[in-house]
Parts: sequence; structure tokens; C-alpha cells
Amino acid sequence: MSYTRRREALRVQLRQSELDALLVTDSLNVRYLTGFTGSNSALLVHAEGDECSVFATDGRYDTQSQRQVPDLRRVIDRSVRSRLVKDATENRIGRLGFESHVVTVDGHAALAKVTAAVQLVATSRPVEALRLIKDDAEVAVLRAACAAADTALAGLLAEGGLRPGRTEREVGRDLEARMVAAGAAGRSFETIVATGANSAVPHHRPTDAVLCRGDLLKMDFGALVDGYHSDMTRTVVLGQPAQWQREIYELVAAAQAAGRAALRAGAQVRDVDAAARDIIAQAGHGGDFVHGLGHGVGLQIHEAPALSQCGVGTLAAGMAVTVEPGVYLAGRGGVRIEDTLVVSGGEPELLTLTTKDLVVVPC
Repeated sequence: MSYTRRREALRVQLRQSELDALLVTDSLNVRYLTGFTGSNSALLVHAEGDECSVFATDGRYDTQSQRQVPDLRRVIDRSVRSRLVKDATENRIGRLGFESHVVTVDGHAALAKVTAAVQLVATSRPVEALRLIKDDAEVAVLRAACAAADTALAGLLAEGGLRPGRTEREVGRDLEARMVAAGAAGRSFETIVATGANSAVPHHRPTDAVLCRGDLLKMDFGALVDGYHSDMTRTVVLGQPAQWQREIYELVAAAQAAGRAALRAGAQVRDVDAAARDIIAQAGHGGDFVHGLGHGVGLQIHEAPALSQCGVGTLAAGMAVTVEPGVYLAGRGGVRIEDTLVVSGGEPELLTLTTKDLVVVPC
């Protein structure tokens, strides 16, 4: 990861905003800019360069920070935010930006008490703006996370892990263990396994419900690799599908294909959502597609951009997003198909490679 390059890109924003420095206190943003993975940290990014910037953590992470942040001046202090504001005062910083979505009202008051010499300026997610575009190293890690999830599901299917008599919880735990065996540090989020009528609940939490022949089985899961998340949903049927199950599966598959095809640099996020949503609405199931088409994914499982009817903005090459339409028929069952992809100027790169054909599990 080129943390030096990322910090220099942030400095461009600071200069445009006429800020002398930015106090970064969101732990994921500190990680993005330095590589540090501890639980207590802050970073003062100076507009003039790394030689004036400072990283802070506490004594628990002294050794770890020496290894992970060797290229910045470090200070060891339990009160990392206040310590860096004091440093800003000593270095005659006039306008100091802070992450207004992270710092609370009480936190702002505490920082203001440290010094009257520094003007605290609210900034609107400047690091997140950089995180929107994944660099080559980030895409490589996302590929690895998606591959771990693909491998886990392939093993589950090949070894009879999806069979009548197992419970949703058992299948979920099995998937998670297989992702770890495939190289993941853990799961990206709480795995969703929903069988039968439960598959009509978009974010159903696994229970002791037993898989039965004739059920639609929806699985939404992801792997965590080096801090980056994958996200994939596949819906299978246990035994031969009923006609209504085939119909809604084919409808969702067509909508998902249209959403993927609409992913292009320069496309409006609302237009991408509409490309998939219109197909479902025209089939009379518009009211059964109850969420946005997708979201960004990276150091967080849900991050910008939002592909939805009320989404704002355009896609750019390098954005990693999901495309996940669904149709949910209450009391009967539902289908969702989801991939993680990377936007480009042409066809997006598909990172989740498990087949999207309807898988009929013999039973």
C-alpha cells in the first residue's frame, strides 16, 4: 500500500481548502493513510509534507506502530487527539481541519479547550473521498477476499453442506469456517442464511430453522482479508424448483445483469439503480424490491457510493461496488443475487465468480 502517495493526495485537498493541516481521528482513515491497525490512534497530516506530519498512539502500540508507521514522526500519548492539537499549536498551525462526522460536540469542546491559537475547521469526509477510488493494491486484496468467499461456497456445495435437515445457523457457521480456511481473517459481516419463507426477509438473521426440500435458500456472506471486505449473495433451491421460484429467479437474474451492464465510469448512480429496478417493476414486482441496488465496499462493508433511487453522484473508474437486486414475496420466499465489481471505463471487473445460474441442490 502506498501510504505516502495517499497522504500527498490528501494534501492537495488541504491546500484547496486553505487548511494548514488535518486532524484524522477515524481509525479506518488512519489505517488508510498509514497502515496502522491498532485501536487508539490519530494523525496530523500537514499540508507542507510528511516531515511536518505526526502520528500518535498510546504505549500499548509503541512496538506495533514502529513497525507499521516507520515513515512518520510518532508520539506516544494516551490522549492522542489533544496531544496532536498541542503539536499543531507548537508548530504554529493556524487552520486545522477535523473530521466533523467523527468528532462529537463534546469532543470538539475538548479540543477547543486545548488551545485558542488554532482555528478548528469542520471538514466533510476528505479521506473518504480518496477511499472511493481503490488503487491496484486495494483491488488485489478485494480479489483475495472475494476468492475466499467463492472457495467457501464451492466447498459447501461440493461436500453436501446444503441439505435438508441442517439449520440456518449450521450452514452459516460452516460458510464462515470455510472462508477462514480459504485465507480470510474472518467474516465481513454477520452471515445471512435464510431458508423457505425466511428468504423473503432481506436481512434475516440465521435461526434454528431447518432446511427443507423445495425451499429457496438465500446466502449473503463475505470474507475479510487485510481489513478489506467482500460481499456476495447467492440463492439456490433445494430439490426441483416450482414454477414461481424459477420465474422470480430468472427475473432477478435479468435485473442483476442489467445493473452490471450499466456500471460504467461516468454513469449516474441513480441510473444504474434504475437499469435493474425498471426490469423488476415492469414485471409487476416493483413493490417487492425494497432496497437499493448496491453500495461501495472496501475497508467498510457499506461505504460510498450508494446505488439507489435517491443516490447522488457519478461512478468513476476504480470504485468497488455491489449489484444486488432482489424480489421478496412475504410468506413464500425471496431471491437476491449479488456480486462485487470494480468500475472501469468499459466492462467492470467481476470479483465474485460463483455462477449466477440457478443451482438446484439434489436432495
